[in-house]
Amino acid sequence: MTIFALIHGAGDSGWYWHLVEPALRERGYDVVAPDLPADESANLQTYADTVIEAIGDRAGVVVVAQSFGAFTAPLVSDRIQTVLLVLVAAMIPAPGEPPDDWWANTGYAPVADVPQDDVIATYYHDVSPELAAEALRRGREHPSGRAGREPWPLRTWPDVPTRVLLCREDRLFAPSFLRRVSRERLGITPDEIESGHCVALSHPEELADRLSEYLAFYGDAPTNW
Repeated sequence: MTIFALIHGAGDSGWYWHLVEPALRERGYDVVAPDLPADESANLQTYADTVIEAIGDRAGVVVVAQSFGAFTAPLVSDRIQTVLLVLVAAMIPAPGEPPDDWWANTGYAPVADVPQDDVIATYYHDVSPELAAEALRRGREHPSGRAGREPWPLRTWPDVPTRVLLCREDRLFAPSFLRRVSRERLGITPDEIESGHCVALSHPEELADRLSEYLAFYGDAPTNW
């Protein structure tokens, strides 16, 4: 059975995926969505260790990462056999790049007319008020420690089929910005979905459909991997 390993972004937890997880299970897949460590001593390899431990010895792995989780996902795919790697509204890393430098290196600029200190307006504008409030309550502080300062350790992208999915209504990463970064760093033209940054909360069924369609395109993994 294929297993989806879902990696959340900074300041979040595995709960971020709690609506996508049952949607994928209804489609016949196994799912893990671990909490990444939220402490100063953790680095990106620690994050990858956490995901790999959650996967265990299960085969047919699809790794899906949201936002900052894109710095961890390729490390997982570099270490275990992976069917597919999917980056959603993602901070696509470059070899040797500390995550803290990503913003300057990519030429990031805030989306016009969106106050960056307004968390609801930036992240949850298309999420129900009740769900947005719960997301804020469950948020966890991920300090900019080793995980942000240390260089991204891979020299090349893993030899794994990769898809990039951007959100057309994203108020953190403008679609035009992510299209450029995806082409420059991966040579990939992203797919697009009608959603804000937190698509797993605003459009979980549509996201589960996309992930299932991607897997169908690349084919299920052999069970003896």
